[in-house]
Amino acid sequence: MTRRQAQHDDDVTRVWQELRAFVLEHDHLAELRDTLGLGRGMGRIKVLLRLTQGPLTLRDIAEFTGVDAPYATLIVDNLEARGLVERTAHPGDRRRKLVTLTPAGQQAADHASHIISQPPAGFTQLTDAELTLLESLLARLSRPTSGAELPADDLPAELSYQRS
Repeated sequence: MTRRQAQHDDDVTRVWQELRAFVLEHDHLAELRDTLGLGRGMGRIKVLLRLTQGPLTLRDIAEFTGVDAPYATLIVDNLEARGLVERTAHPGDRRRKLVTLTPAGQQAADHASHIISQPPAGFTQLTDAELTLLESLLARLSRPTSGAELPADDLPAELSYQRS
């Protein structure tokens, strides 16, 4: 590995760590806990947000949250006790239950979505050009690369010269 490549790798690691720290510092978890009163973790909030797309079985909930079935049941029990979800018989298999949002659950999910979507205050200080640049960079980073270098064709011209 060349010295230049080693420096680049160090820069990549440093920037990634700074980005992670920034996101974690502005994660809204405390505000979500205080506003919605759903406890410490994000499991209940994830379930509420996912249920806005339609009903799920307990197995579906366990799979998408990455927990085992008994813990998914505890999450749903907690949400049901708060009147945010309800269980109904699955139309194709009466042994299974579908979990759906109640109107109060939809309202809580909408509120959580609003809180989560609020950018940190510093974003308002970015210029239109900076926001466009950031959006372009994020779009490039979101593309699967399979180890290949990211294409520079969608970068603003002023950044194209920096790739070497």
